[in-house]
Amino acid sequence: MTEKQEPAHKRNMTRRKVVVAGGAAVAAVGVGGGLAVNAFAGETTTDASASSSATASETCYTLTSETTEGPYYIDADKIRQDITEGKEGIPMTLELKVIDADTCKPVKNAAVDIWHCTALGVYSGYEAMGSGGGGGGGTPPSGAPTDAPSGTPTGEPPSGAPSGGTGGGHSEPTDDERYLRGTWKTDKRGYVTFKTIFPGWYQGRAVHIHTKVHVDGTWTDAGYEGGHTCHTGQFFFDEKSVLASAKVSPYSTNTTTRTTLTEDTIYPQNGHTGGLLYLKYDKKNIAKGVRAHLTMGVAPDETHDSTDTQPSTSASPSAS
Repeated sequence: MTEKQEPAHKRNMTRRKVVVAGGAAVAAVGVGGGLAVNAFAGETTTDASASSSATASETCYTLTSETTEGPYYIDADKIRQDITEGKEGIPMTLELKVIDADTCKPVKNAAVDIWHCTALGVYSGYEAMGSGGGGGGGTPPSGAPTDAPSGTPTGEPPSGAPSGGTGGGHSEPTDDERYLRGTWKTDKRGYVTFKTIFPGWYQGRAVHIHTKVHVDGTWTDAGYEGGHTCHTGQFFFDEKSVLASAKVSPYSTNTTTRTTLTEDTIYPQNGHTGGLLYLKYDKKNIAKGVRAHLTMGVAPDETHDSTDTQPSTSASPSAS
């Protein structure tokens, strides 16, 4: 079924406040590690200064696609880099860079949120809604990934599974759990790093991570206040990595029918611009861990809080 849109009074709220665990002040974090100033290795930008034909109207980086925030966003996430909270899964480091798509300058002091489900498809704060993942001797997905869709997902989600289409509606939390959720501050070069696990899947959606970028707010001892959301998006994983993860416990116990990347109704099908992550891992043993990274080109002066994204007319019953 299609998600309900958020009430107007929620859509128009601009003040945002998150509480720092233990009341400690938030400190900027530097990723370092020899990363390029304007992009990660493997990513490309167009340097306007390097071309005599470049004009002031040309952008130096493609805007990262806006997508729905989904029904399971929770404001007041914890200010932290390690969001694992002991949840079982393949260790993953997520390195992000936020830049102004027009100028290619880093967006510093931004608050970046990420949140995603467990290896078995459960979101913290919404455990009562269940998931498509069950556990217990499931058969992992098999077959080689393909570039063309093999059909659209069919069938209704199991009773109690996350549901709702591609809109910007919101479901109220059912519990106080906040694992696999967190917020951190971009450093002076626009970098932010999170420690988490490789996400699992649930019926109707490809494997993904949600994100929001907030700017023009104020960092205080209490967290991050004010400002506006300049980007709402999702990160995605290529089929090879997902198939590799599906052979590792506890992912291998997830019996839910998996939606592939080409079947997903929210992924824009436009590669890294649409949130497809760059991944590094041991191809023979993904269980050792995954390093994921991406540069997000945003428009800091604009507001993209998910209410400007429209539901897909071809969306199947699914959670966002």
